[in-house]
Amino acid sequence: MNGLTRIIHALSIAAFALLFLQGCSEDGVSSANDVELTQTELQNILETDEAAGAVDSVLAELFANNAVAGKSSNKANDCYSTEYSQTGFVVTFNNCVLNGTENINGSLTVTYQVGNETAAFTASYVDFYIGNLKVNGTRNYILTSSLEQNTISFTVTSEMSIEMEDESIISESGTKTFSFTFGETLETSTFSLSGNWQVQADGNTYVIETVNDLTGNLTCANLTSGSMSVAKNGFIITVDFGDGTCDNLATITLPNGNMEEVTL
Repeated sequence: MNGLTRIIHALSIAAFALLFLQGCSEDGVSSANDVELTQTELQNILETDEAAGAVDSVLAELFANNAVAGKSSNKANDCYSTEYSQTGFVVTFNNCVLNGTENINGSLTVTYQVGNETAAFTASYVDFYIGNLKVNGTRNYILTSSLEQNTISFTVTSEMSIEMEDESIISESGTKTFSFTFGETLETSTFSLSGNWQVQADGNTYVIETVNDLTGNLTCANLTSGSMSVAKNGFIITVDFGDGTCDNLATITLPNGNMEEVTL
């Protein structure tokens, strides 16, 4: 598999990892005193990832089919049409269901640059719908691969907002990096997530930072190691996913220092 093909597949794997992380984080977390981080808040924190992950998967399909430098053409699928130029493409969706997403509607503009082992994208959304969610903003992608180490790194910087069906708005800004190492087996194929991002929802601001890279492998249903902190209104709650053992447990450290073990 050449470097460009590995980069293409990374987009699809990244979409899986985003949804995987959301699934691991939907249990409620309570705190002592008057500081808490509820299940709804955690879902809000990761809501932009759910929507963006669906689009990332669609981008992977489009790029895999047509990512040829200098290619300029117009193509149409059953539910979307794409106009290509030498620097990117504009795709217009009409009630599409791709890669398990909800119905997708609207236009998406992508510009990109491709090198031997790197690729850079900018995706711009204007009133872009995934089901009943309306997406506005930009996502900038930088993908690199190391053929010697069988590793792909995928960094995305977002400045975007999601309008929910009830017209509430969740916004996100910040940067996340996904790394994928392809091993000989599923057990030795691993991924990690690191980054620092901010979410605003329901009048609250949450600052999320990975303390130690969140890691997992393709045989375990949950994250196996790493930790992240969530700051809400000046108070910090830490979530620790373990030491590498495949289990369904995580440890929560509350602002008052108390620790709780939770089941994912």
